[in-house]
Amino acid sequence: MIAAREQEQYFTPEEYFAWEAKQLEKHELIDGRVYAMSGGTKNHSDIAGNFLAIIKPHLRGSGCKTYNSDCRVNILNTRNYTYPDLSVTCDQRDNSSTQYITYPCLIVEVLSPSTEAYDRGKKFEKYRRNPNLVDYVLVSSEEMAIDIYHKNEAGDWLILSYRAGDRLTLASINLTVAIEEFYEEIVFEPLPDGVEGGDLSP
Repeated sequence: MIAAREQEQYFTPEEYFAWEAKQLEKHELIDGRVYAMSGGTKNHSDIAGNFLAIIKPHLRGSGCKTYNSDCRVNILNTRNYTYPDLSVTCDQRDNSSTQYITYPCLIVEVLSPSTEAYDRGKKFEKYRRNPNLVDYVLVSSEEMAIDIYHKNEAGDWLILSYRAGDRLTLASINLTVAIEEFYEEIVFEPLPDGVEGGDLSP
């Protein structure tokens, strides 16, 4: 989650790596500017942890690698670096760097109200440039709701929406699982009085 611009100066990737190594917080590099990463909620952390706990064992022995929010993703053909909540790469080219991966097939972002519009819009616009990316997963931390931006074999992006009771498929890693598993032990804030099933209409 991007919080705010940290410095007015511009950074090259090399300057950014050296500078961030001395910081207490993580920062993303976007168009030469660094942005401090904001803290998340307990639900945000627990949901991201559930994804990792499900996906990492599923991929054991496959040659694919699963990374949590401590791993940077270099947006292909740019000098931008982000920290998604989870990423998976099956591309051997990513073994050449210890600082980041560049060819993820799966990216997961757990949403917050302050970053949802950015994650769905400009961030996806950047990520989708990568021909390796197959699934971009946006996960609500406020209700049981997951949207997958999935690239089909024709190269078209489809939006697949899943809610309680659904089984979702991550085609990028050949995994199908009940949505409830990703929300195990998650407690949502109660809805306002008079609101049912997430319907916020008057």
